[in-house]
Amino acid sequence: MTDGNPVDALESDGGLNARVPALIARAESALNAHPRTRGLTASLPHADTSPLRIGLLGPYSAGKSMLIAALRRLPSSDVEELVDAAPKTHKATPHPWNGVTLIDLPGTLSGNDEHSDAARRGVRGADALMIVTTSELPGEAETRAILRALDVDGFADRSVVVVNKMNAENSDRGVILDEIRKRLGPFADRVPIVPTDARDYVDAINDPELSASQRDLLLAESGIDALTAELWRVIAPGVSGVRPKAQAFELLRVLADAEQKWVLDGDELSAAETTRKVEDTISRAKERVLSTLERECDVVASKIRKAGGRTAASVSEKDGVVPVDVARAVTEELVFASNDFDTTFSSSMRAAFDALVAEYGTGVPEPDAWANDLDSPEATIDTSPDGASPLERAVREAAEKAAKAGARKLHEWIGKVAAGSSESGNAAADMAKWLNKSRVGQKVLDASGKITNGVGKFKPWGKVKAANKVASTAGKVQLALAVMGPLMDLKSVAQDQGKWIAINKHRKMIRDHFDDEARRLRATLTDSGEQHLSQWIAEVEQSLSGLTKQGAEISAERETALQEIKSLRDEAEKLVRPAAD
Repeated sequence: MTDGNPVDALESDGGLNARVPALIARAESALNAHPRTRGLTASLPHADTSPLRIGLLGPYSAGKSMLIAALRRLPSSDVEELVDAAPKTHKATPHPWNGVTLIDLPGTLSGNDEHSDAARRGVRGADALMIVTTSELPGEAETRAILRALDVDGFADRSVVVVNKMNAENSDRGVILDEIRKRLGPFADRVPIVPTDARDYVDAINDPELSASQRDLLLAESGIDALTAELWRVIAPGVSGVRPKAQAFELLRVLADAEQKWVLDGDELSAAETTRKVEDTISRAKERVLSTLERECDVVASKIRKAGGRTAASVSEKDGVVPVDVARAVTEELVFASNDFDTTFSSSMRAAFDALVAEYGTGVPEPDAWANDLDSPEATIDTSPDGASPLERAVREAAEKAAKAGARKLHEWIGKVAAGSSESGNAAADMAKWLNKSRVGQKVLDASGKITNGVGKFKPWGKVKAANKVASTAGKVQLALAVMGPLMDLKSVAQDQGKWIAINKHRKMIRDHFDDEARRLRATLTDSGEQHLSQWIAEVEQSLSGLTKQGAEISAERETALQEIKSLRDEAEKLVRPAAD
């Protein structure tokens, strides 16, 4: 039998000696950061150079106390005193043994919750385990407890499974050990299994009537020497080699307890659930609008590309000219695409607003209009032969007249109207006044009767509204002209810096130009739509902050704490459960 002490100065396990204390210090700071977890700091392992602790875990009838008596070579009187104390022992009891401490834990599966809780605490404080069962084999509950200790508690490489009372009558050693291996499952090849009979060993060293040969036989078959050897192997690295890993696993258990502290209930749970519900509702509304925005931006881009193909195909093979009627028709198509986008996107914003109002009432702020008077007749393309609304045609005709008079190029003039300004004043307002000088113009400008009080007259704020309406309409025309590029001004793409280029090259140039414009406009509409939506969502969140403030604060604290706990757990797991395991 080996009686020497374990070497305590071996090289530490993979740097755990330094890294584990650093993690524990981080954990202490994290747990102290909130009253929920502050009390757990007392459970954290700390610097400890005391002798290694080997816990004896098993049912109250497995013979743990007799094993301690055998390992310590106690005389008969001490054996009886020790054994008589079980199963009355309700707390962990330390016993010195060759420089380490054997911890006799209260028996499990006794039906006594106090015993079970004390045993659990003892496991958490142990550096290594003797997992004790008997030749009667562990049942389901005991097997689960063994596997938990080896797996979740991390004792697979710091344990010895002891099968005690092996010399009882009718015990087939081979069959019993095979059954034990089956119950250990994936740990059967990692954990040493030692058959023992502690009673035989104690009798062998204390019964004076035994002959030398009988004593030697009992000692040899008791398995205590083999158990001693396995225990020395487990604790051979000493305190600096074994304890850091034990402390890392205890840190994991404390962090798991900390996570449980953040399981909400009562009013806090209700507040957090309300916040989550509001956030989810807003998120769904936002996602539906974004989905519409993405789809409609694709539609606009597709229409621009198709318009480019139509324009390129119309180039005359005779003189390279794009027919004016084609250019006009394509321009109208692009205006229609802009109107259609505005209407659809605004409808999706309105649907999102209506859904939130239905859920949370009229306190939800209404989104700003994406375009002016989208619900007025002028905002919808009518069934006129050229496909344009009366106001759009009026704006275009006025622009063309101004261009013919030499005022400026068509698309530049339209740009001034869309911006609402010109060199001499407000171009949009000027056009509104011009339109309202006749009954026909008045009808074009104000079909719904919301702006004017008759020819040449405006309602209060009517001039401003009329100018805004004209500017908005001019903006759509401007969009179309920007895509058309030089086609409306030059009426021809047959010349490039005075050089005649092949018709096919002109056609490709037109298609490429429209493709570029499609990409540019898609990006512009996407950015503008997302910004418009984000501004409204921020207003909605602010309006509902009374419902979400408490839950949001609790959830934010919880999320911050759990993130730090998870970070600590991940690092500790990497230290004690290498990927190769």
